[in-house]
Amino acid sequence: MRGMIEEITAALGANGLILRGGFAFANSDEAPDGVSGVPAKSVLLVGQAGADPWPHFLRWRKQQPRQIANPLDTWSGQVIGAVAEAFGARAVSPSDKPYLPFQQWAMRAEGLKPSPLGILMHPQYGLWHAYRGALLFEDEIALPEHDEAIHLCDGCVEKPCLKSCPVDAYSAEGFAHQACLAHVRGANGGPCRGGGCLDRNACPYGTSYRYPPEVQAFHMASFASL
Repeated sequence: MRGMIEEITAALGANGLILRGGFAFANSDEAPDGVSGVPAKSVLLVGQAGADPWPHFLRWRKQQPRQIANPLDTWSGQVIGAVAEAFGARAVSPSDKPYLPFQQWAMRAEGLKPSPLGILMHPQYGLWHAYRGALLFEDEIALPEHDEAIHLCDGCVEKPCLKSCPVDAYSAEGFAHQACLAHVRGANGGPCRGGGCLDRNACPYGTSYRYPPEVQAFHMASFASL
């Protein structure tokens, strides 16, 4: 089994993606179907740390139609789907409907907790990571137990991530989606459109993994087009 994990890791790494942990579903879980339609027994999460997939995505993007919808999701789905096919798994994505509980899976797989922005806080990557998909297996995969990750937000007294947004989009009440969207689309939203969420960028952790401005601008453009 270790050999298969290493092979999957190498296949994903060819496109800048990484394995983000996994687990075996318990009998009490409502496990999604595997590749043949029977409930899966194990899941491996696939994602990124920093912007490593970006150059691979850009090379692929140049060969696609200009108006392709959701290009990053499409690219991720193709890459992860090819790996799934090679290893007898079913590939699923956070954008698939009905939605699967990716955030709950991620917390279970890596022992992470949400930051005040809702993004899971990683002890190494900070807020600069993402989950792009998952591999569902109909066999149980033995994975090492993970330690509970240090939740860096607990020791962060100043909470700059809640003080940098011009419209206070994040608060104890949750995310003010419409206020954020109106600001990003508006005349004063240029810094957010061009350089990413000011609250997210204010976080002091994982800064060496921070997405470059062009990557953040891409995600902001996708958000603003909703």
